[in-house]
Amino acid sequence: MEEKEKIKILQDLIQINSVNGNELEVAEYLHKLFAKSNLESKVDEFGDRRANLVLDVGQSEKVLGLTGHMDTVALGNEDKWSYPPLEAKIDGDRLYGRGAADMKSGLAALAIAIIELSDLGKIPGHIRFIATAGEEYGTPGANRLRDLGVAKDLDALVVGEATNGDIIYAHSGSFNYRIVSHGKSVHSSTPELGNNALDALVDFAAIERTLFDDVPRDPYLGELKHSVTILNVGEQVNTIPDEGELYGNIRPTSAFNNKQIVERLKSAVDEVNDKNGARLTFELIHDWYPVVSNPEDDFVQTALTVSQEVFSNYVEGKQPELITMNGATDASVFIKDNTNLPVIILGPGESNVSHQIDEYTTISSYLALVEIYKQIILRYFE
Repeated sequence: MEEKEKIKILQDLIQINSVNGNELEVAEYLHKLFAKSNLESKVDEFGDRRANLVLDVGQSEKVLGLTGHMDTVALGNEDKWSYPPLEAKIDGDRLYGRGAADMKSGLAALAIAIIELSDLGKIPGHIRFIATAGEEYGTPGANRLRDLGVAKDLDALVVGEATNGDIIYAHSGSFNYRIVSHGKSVHSSTPELGNNALDALVDFAAIERTLFDDVPRDPYLGELKHSVTILNVGEQVNTIPDEGELYGNIRPTSAFNNKQIVERLKSAVDEVNDKNGARLTFELIHDWYPVVSNPEDDFVQTALTVSQEVFSNYVEGKQPELITMNGATDASVFIKDNTNLPVIILGPGESNVSHQIDEYTTISSYLALVEIYKQIILRYFE
């Protein structure tokens, strides 16, 4: 495939508005793209223009998964963009647009790698391309595919999120929770007759500050990150509030996992409830697992070797390395059936421009990743 066509495919994908939804149009585009090379993918449609796409090609005992998400975050204030966020404008080596880095460039590069190998008759084994819906909010696509068994037989997984050629071998999970406080509303002149819902939330927040101080440090991911991020309570200044809520986010590690976090949070809720007649309830909202692969694993090392061999041919002065991150990916869902699944995150562009005004990827890194993905596929099945 000519470079011009590869770039056009990425531009086409960026020009499809898939902000927190509308993945169906992206899936249909990819379905038609694969069909041109006689590759039969399946569009898994659900909900209002929501869809996943899965392609299985090749045969072998081992199954290599390649995955990326089709949705993007919101466009933001379009007046602040240097170029319209859905135009996919090229300026030098940069290609601007919402989803350019996160992660339509990785998605396109994965798809093109499969197409080019197929067109050459060089598919070396069983490859499963998995394009998901809703990674940016709630992971409905990955959860649905997991329930359908799409990830159960995978032997290794590549996630095409932006890393600028580096190999992420471990990332934290993401855990969102809600605490609701139930009190009794009275006039603020007689607070002793009521039960201020705010008090219990403040007590919980105070406990939360040191709740995880004794948690062991993860050898790869470091300290467990945790924060109370939202507090909603009260409607009028002279009324004791009878209900309020608090939200928090935690980044689980392999040293202190999601189940342990639930137990710790519930113990804090019980501690507050045992004082002053408070009534707090705990709700788990979002439960992504940490993903940790051994950096010495053959799959991880193969990916590192390939990226180091190829990336510098396209991007001057960059030497890919092994790194970790505190973000999360769809892999957090897919590993629930196989916590020992070797996973790498590897893609074009810098992650620090994701979700930003003037998000962009570089054409050089995008073209590099097409070649890197191809080489990883070939060497994995050797």
